[in-house]
Amino acid sequence: MIRLEDTSGGLVSAAIARERHRMGAAATGMVLTLIIMADEDTQADATSAAVAAARLHPMRILTVVPRPDDKVTRLDAEISVGGDEGPGEVAILRLRARLAEHANSVVVPLLLSDTPVVAFWPGQSPAVPADDPIGRHAQRRITDAAACVDPIAALDMRRTGYRPGDTDLAWARLTSWRSILASVFDHPVGTVTSAVVTGDGIDPSAVLMATWLRKCLRIPVDMALGSDPELTSIAIATKAGQVRVERIDDHRVLLERPDGPSSRLPLPPRELHDLLAEELRRLDSDEAYREVVSSLTELSTS
Repeated sequence: MIRLEDTSGGLVSAAIARERHRMGAAATGMVLTLIIMADEDTQADATSAAVAAARLHPMRILTVVPRPDDKVTRLDAEISVGGDEGPGEVAILRLRARLAEHANSVVVPLLLSDTPVVAFWPGQSPAVPADDPIGRHAQRRITDAAACVDPIAALDMRRTGYRPGDTDLAWARLTSWRSILASVFDHPVGTVTSAVVTGDGIDPSAVLMATWLRKCLRIPVDMALGSDPELTSIAIATKAGQVRVERIDDHRVLLERPDGPSSRLPLPPRELHDLLAEELRRLDSDEAYREVVSSLTELSTS
């Protein structure tokens, strides 16, 4: 780990280049730049997740930690290239005092040329990420409504502030659930009439799931409160009987369908690095997410 105190974006870039040269490796293998806009509470987990994701997507990781309450205006940086940090490059940038308001000017010299830029807010995020000074540089902008103080209000901001290229980890958390349901409908199940999604009342993933079902199946979908702080079950009523997917423990769900025996399917918990790696697989707009988030009705946060 290389530490630079009272430095600049240009000097950080030069230090990364020197370290690459010392190791005998060029940065040409980097496929993107990931900018993480974090605070001290979220930066460590977000950076660790990005480092793990870099094993699949070699990248330059810029973790920006604004510290407006510090007394001295300066930039401090911690830099790591390759080694235990994987094939990517990591720069943790602490923007102190008045410099906290100028993250854009610090980050620009550090962006890899001719590669995509992805911005990630692991905690609180702008109302319109695409209009944020950092978000304007990014082809993809990743937020996490579940990590916000008011997740449902954050999800509502995703609806009203959506721009092509936006996505949210609340949607990525549904990938396995959606895959199981899609496999059910690979075979005839009868006419679908309604559905119930059970989950925590402030879980944005449950809200997105209900909206996705409503849109795909064109049926009324109700939400029921569960005892766990996450999506618990999905019940779809058909004229032939009920299709039900219910979590039975941390790693499995029970699938019941009217035309066959019940089965237990794997649904392991997905860590932050898994979600981030999934989102980095595609750098174009996620049309499925766009359709679902645009179909959300105005959400109540009471």
